Amino acid sequence: MLPALRKLYYARFGFAVIWAILLTVTASSLNPASVTLLVLYPLVDLAAAVTDFRTSTAGRKPLYLNMALSLLAAIALAFAATSGIPAVLRIWGTWAITAGLVQLTVAILRYRLGAQWPMILSGALSTLAGTSFILMAAGNNPSLKPLAGYALLGGIFFLLSALRLRKTSD
Repeated sequence: MLPALRKLYYARFGFAVIWAILLTVTASSLNPASVTLLVLYPLVDLAAAVTDFRTSTAGRKPLYLNMALSLLAAIALAFAATSGIPAVLRIWGTWAITAGLVQLTVAILRYRLGAQWPMILSGALSTLAGTSFILMAAGNNPSLKPLAGYALLGGIFFLLSALRLRKTSD
């Protein structure tokens, strides 16, 4: 289980870095590239949750909820993109809050595996970030660029957890 989880965390880190760079480049408006990236992110989260579920034994039940939330987020983001950046930020924020709570729950359930502190922090910070995205939606000149920072920070937490898993399994 640990080697598979470690590989998954490394992959999530790599995807987050690439995604954040691409979103930063395309985030000046809602265009085909940025919308594709916005919908892709929760779909990759869905695929990661499925992979995690198939390879893990600990903390599996909340992954069902994570899968459903990610699929709903992808669909909702596709629709929200037709209404503008504030709608996208509200959907992303709601997803960040709920997915963060699931991530926090899974990490707590997996605490005995070791290397879960980065995931616990990431889940908790995701809920705070989600709230900030919802608040940004109501502000002047809302932007998609903070989503890139959110993804990058999340990726760093996955990297830290992968590195710590390596130490605990050696």
